[in-house]
Amino acid sequence: MTQESHHHLDSKTIIEKYHLQPHPEGGYFLQTYQSEEIIPAGALPVRFKGDRFFSTAIYFLLEKDQFSAFHRIKSDEVWHFYYGTPLHIYVIHTDGRGEILKLGQNILEGYSFQHVVPAGAWFASGLAFDSGFSLVGCTVSPGFDFADFELASRESLIKEFPQHLTWINNFCRHP
Repeated sequence: MTQESHHHLDSKTIIEKYHLQPHPEGGYFLQTYQSEEIIPAGALPVRFKGDRFFSTAIYFLLEKDQFSAFHRIKSDEVWHFYYGTPLHIYVIHTDGRGEILKLGQNILEGYSFQHVVPAGAWFASGLAFDSGFSLVGCTVSPGFDFADFELASRESLIKEFPQHLTWINNFCRHP
């Protein structure tokens, strides 16, 4: 039995190996899981306008010059750290409270391998440091559907949450 070589992975290798595609909110992604079973619309909260898979999962990769723009979805989203530079997830909760979820392996400095962004919260993400890339996973339940996805408008987000002006200016693409 030979010892596995510890090859240093770069973002290009991961993007090519997993055939990651550009994500509308920034970065790259690939859906890796979609449950076979479906929850009928009638069994879901009224905010869902149709049937949904039980659960979905993706790989998500951000490079140092990229960010995931503020958006929200109608389900909880569990983030999993896999490899690379730690990631900061900027969350604006529905009550207006701001929180930075620190996703990464340095657990002694407040980072965690998993974090949950609650349904309905606005969130964005970027690398914790200006180098490298971050490979994470996102699991959504009820499963992700683009019908549940809303990209923030900078203007309306600032109007609703002026206390988060800096975050909003840093992580919004659309006026």
